[in-house]
Amino acid sequence: QVHLVESGGGLVQAGDSLRLSCAASGRTFNSYTMGWFRQAPGKEREFVATIRKNGVSRSYADSVKGRFTISRDNAKNAVYLQMNSLKPEDTAVYYCAASGGLFNLRVPDVYNYWGQGTQVTVSS
Repeated sequence: QVHLVESGGGLVQAGDSLRLSCAASGRTFNSYTMGWFRQAPGKEREFVATIRKNGVSRSYADSVKGRFTISRDNAKNAVYLQMNSLKPEDTAVYYCAASGGLFNLRVPDVYNYWGQGTQVTVSS
């Protein structure tokens, strides 16, 4: 069982930066691939980024590549999403998720555990 709690969201202007954090409970955090997803009003939840257990292999959605960076600290049971050059279209609720799977890591259904989400609003 993994309990996830996101923090760090807020209201910023276009071009600003935010760093989201996700704190995980449980002693098996380093056995999970971690991901960030987001959901805007009226839209489906979409993949943002994922990072493998070892923290080396990472993958990003095309819409955030070059602007967002996912990282993890297994010693602290935490995963982070550094978001730079934010755009109004990045406005959404951002969710942290944990997956015990190895494939299709851009698909929400592969993730076993989810946080409650943190709101990110980017004004133009």
